[in-house]
Amino acid sequence: MFTLPKRRETLSVHIADNIYVGSEHPILVQSMTNTATQDIQKTIKQIKELNIAGSTVVRLTVKDEQGAEAIPIIRAELDKEGYSVPLVGDFHYNGHLLLSKFPACAEALAKYRINPGNVGFGEKHDYNFGTMIEIARDLNKPIRIGVNWGSLDQDLLSEFMEINASKPETKKLSFKEVIYEAMEASALRSAELAMKHGLPENKIVISAKMSEVPDLINIYRKIAKSCKFPLHLGLTEAGTAIRGMISSSAAMGILLSEGIGDTIRMSLTPSVDETGNNPLADRSLEVRACQQLLQSLELEYFKPSITSCPGCGRTSSTYFQKLADEINDYIDLEMPNWKNQYQGVEKLKIAVMGCIVNGPGESKYADIGISLPGDNESPKAPVFLDGKQYKTLEGDQIALEFKEIINKYISDKFRKV
Repeated sequence: MFTLPKRRETLSVHIADNIYVGSEHPILVQSMTNTATQDIQKTIKQIKELNIAGSTVVRLTVKDEQGAEAIPIIRAELDKEGYSVPLVGDFHYNGHLLLSKFPACAEALAKYRINPGNVGFGEKHDYNFGTMIEIARDLNKPIRIGVNWGSLDQDLLSEFMEINASKPETKKLSFKEVIYEAMEASALRSAELAMKHGLPENKIVISAKMSEVPDLINIYRKIAKSCKFPLHLGLTEAGTAIRGMISSSAAMGILLSEGIGDTIRMSLTPSVDETGNNPLADRSLEVRACQQLLQSLELEYFKPSITSCPGCGRTSSTYFQKLADEINDYIDLEMPNWKNQYQGVEKLKIAVMGCIVNGPGESKYADIGISLPGDNESPKAPVFLDGKQYKTLEGDQIALEFKEIINKYISDKFRKV
């Protein structure tokens, strides 16, 4: 029987309150706003939406003085409204200047994301990087050293290209392999430099993002063997919603199944929402996709899972599809209440099936299952609890009665908090 290996052992990095990143803690889901940070109300609204969806931390762009000035205001407003979600500042090019000039911004942020590929060049690189690290050190803030292949330090890449060029032909690396070497060096050298500036090793998270699935798998496998820093997983630009979710799941699913990864994000390109009802335009879609990935691998649990059949020529009725949607919506609505009342309810498994072929079998393997009638079948729906037939539903109130059965099962089977 296949079982997932133990997670790669890492240091534990404290983010805020009781939130940690590392192998001894749950794998965190995170996201990033795409609002202009200085548009305070829009940014607050999106942070709350992402946090409600399940983003444990939320990252914001801090690219200019207006954005830096907005950060403490955003933090204060969120606190006032009861949202303690940690905020991560995303810095490129001028982070050393902004953190120095706006100490309230530096204090309000829980963590800094630093891209070592664009903090400066030559002597300025180490000075600018060191300035940011010393601020993090003095304020007791963790950092993520976020290496991206699209903004890889060109001096470092040239160094590795020259090393490779000097090797005998039989030992030369491919261009991609040189990229992997340079990205690993960028991350680990930056971590070493951060520690030389006094930042403790348990204040460092690393990421090394690339855009293609095989590349992401290769670079993270490489880095995972080279250090004990927690790793943040994600394709740097995953793509539009469907492509991005599939590519991200393919890459991160393999890594997570090997025990690699301590926090994840799917960087999806949201669709344009001109009608106001396009679900692929919802920024929190990437949060729910990450949760589904972790739950599918049984690494973390967020809400009861629903198995439903795809339908075929035996199910010309759409009733089972509507019921699956209705039960999904019902779970989303009730989950906040259930989670506060019943321990472990997020592990509940429900099956909503459409005909006799797989319906009874799937329903028996779920905690709660219903097998709706297919074409030319008796208009009855047997319900199964813990593998045994409980009762048969029929008539116009099947959905309502099935919800009542779910509620009773939860209250009977799960211990109250």
